[in-house]
Amino acid sequence: MQIFRILFHNNGRLYQLHARQMSQSDIYGFVEIRDLLFGEHTALIIDPAEEKLKAEFEDVERILLPMHAIVRIDQVATQGQNKILDIDGIGSNVTPFPLPGKHMD
Repeated sequence: MQIFRILFHNNGRLYQLHARQMSQSDIYGFVEIRDLLFGEHTALIIDPAEEKLKAEFEDVERILLPMHAIVRIDQVATQGQNKILDIDGIGSNVTPFPLPGKHMD
């Protein structure tokens, strides 16, 4: 089974998701993500960040991401943790690509 780790910009934050399928979309300039993977919680410890992502993408069959929003796509051997990272924090080494209509100071 293939597993892909996708990092992309969304509303000033960096999302990290894992999925089974990833391909170029029929819509020019977009990447299609399907079959999102979320950790199964068999223990009493629940990660609130992953639960937030699971709720956000609960009824989503596929995600169409614009290519300029994608930071990186990796094929990995095992599923990791899905998370949302702040990119404006101290020590961040990720700089978002300038988007039309957004002023860079």
